[in-house]
Amino acid sequence: MADEIELKLALPESAQRLLLRHPLLKRARSRDSGRLINLYYDTPSLDLHKAGIALRLRRKGGLWLQTVKCAGTSAAGLSSRPEWEGPYGGQFDFSAVDDDKVRRRLERYRARGTLAPVFETNFLRTTWQMVPQKGVVLLLALDRGWTAAAGRREAISEIEIEIVAGDAPHVFELARHLAETLPLAPAPLSKAERGYRLFGNTAATPVKAGDVRLDADLAPLEGFRRIALACLDHLQRNHEGAATHDDPEYIHQMRVATRRLRAALRLFRPLLPPELEAALLPPLRERMALLGAARDMDVLLGEIAAPVMNSLADEPRLAALVGVVTERRHRQRLAAVHDLRSPRFGQFVLLAGDLLHRAPFDAPSPSGAEASLAAFADARIRKLRKKVLRLAQAAHTDDPASLHALRIGIKRLRYALEFFAPLARGKSLSKKLRRLAALQDTLGQINDLANAGRLLMDCAREDNRLREAVTLIGGWHGPRHTELLAEVPKELARLHRLKLPKFS
Repeated sequence: MADEIELKLALPESAQRLLLRHPLLKRARSRDSGRLINLYYDTPSLDLHKAGIALRLRRKGGLWLQTVKCAGTSAAGLSSRPEWEGPYGGQFDFSAVDDDKVRRRLERYRARGTLAPVFETNFLRTTWQMVPQKGVVLLLALDRGWTAAAGRREAISEIEIEIVAGDAPHVFELARHLAETLPLAPAPLSKAERGYRLFGNTAATPVKAGDVRLDADLAPLEGFRRIALACLDHLQRNHEGAATHDDPEYIHQMRVATRRLRAALRLFRPLLPPELEAALLPPLRERMALLGAARDMDVLLGEIAAPVMNSLADEPRLAALVGVVTERRHRQRLAAVHDLRSPRFGQFVLLAGDLLHRAPFDAPSPSGAEASLAAFADARIRKLRKKVLRLAQAAHTDDPASLHALRIGIKRLRYALEFFAPLARGKSLSKKLRRLAALQDTLGQINDLANAGRLLMDCAREDNRLREAVTLIGGWHGPRHTELLAEVPKELARLHRLKLPKFS
């Protein structure tokens, strides 16, 4: 068995010629091209896919190779997974698979005769062998072709950088060099995952944040690294949808991912080297600002203006104002999408991935009371809870700024609890997280209504008819705003009674 370690990057078809003319490729030690035809096998019920196993036959020239891959780790586009490869002699042979559980499963399906092709990939692969320094050998491959399944076809246009000799920072260094002029972005989905999606005719949907695999005795810096990489994965898995579809949830989830990454940097700040934040915060804030502006206009149109327009459909002043809001939303979305499609987005994700695969994240645990991740989590959660209670004490329903500060504090506490949930002792955190989310949502709606007035007046400018429409919208939402404010004291009382678990 060998572990395949590679970085996969999405490359727009329109940028393929730019890559082929890139001066870096002139330094390659060798270049090779060939067409690869791959057949992926599974059972009618897709049992291998459900078990995280990929079974592939690959024709390269006149030879067929059999490959078995298992689910591994993937973060910032860099994946590492176990792989068994050997010649194919006309029938499947799984004797070389040294994982007993995987081998027995494959042999069981082979014996039943249920393995059959489910999709095909067919692409031209051009490979350059790069030797950037002594002892480092990388294979840079450009794949151009298609995936076909169940009568459907999808284009393939991507770069893979595989480690022959060296480690992850060398891969990221090469990728970042290319991303200086090419619109590259780490691709979280493998060809197999995309093939299964095509086979099932499964439409892409926005992806929410997933759980992070943490252990209590991890070094805190390793805990941060895993959390930060999970935030990047959340960001990446919504990137294609946000750049190509109008569903506002993609932008929303990307905004959540950037906020979670910012919260993780803040949470672990006492342990992080100052140069990490210095490198990541400026591009992170730029992404947050663009995504935030687009999200604010989505909320303004979809949750503030549109309901009133639907209720008062014959009101021309509202129609005129909604038209202005729609046009401004379109401009904000175009600005965000332009950034997502530009080299800047890929540069940011690759920078973050590079930094998170370098020192000090491979350093030993610090000594003292916060030597383990569990102890660190316990101390940070207690500190965040105290701050939230102070903010709750200072919050007043007639002071929007105090409610906004409380909402931010609750959000940071909730993100920290979500990050550290696998370490919590005792009962599940689900109920407690739902309570915090409910209060955050209430305060968020109050904040959205407060911001709506400013944004709407900015859209109306000096037009009296549009300003009258703003007044209509404010009056329509007035009862709901009053109801939300009335809920706050009850929610704050529940917050004071909320008991959080221990982590160490």
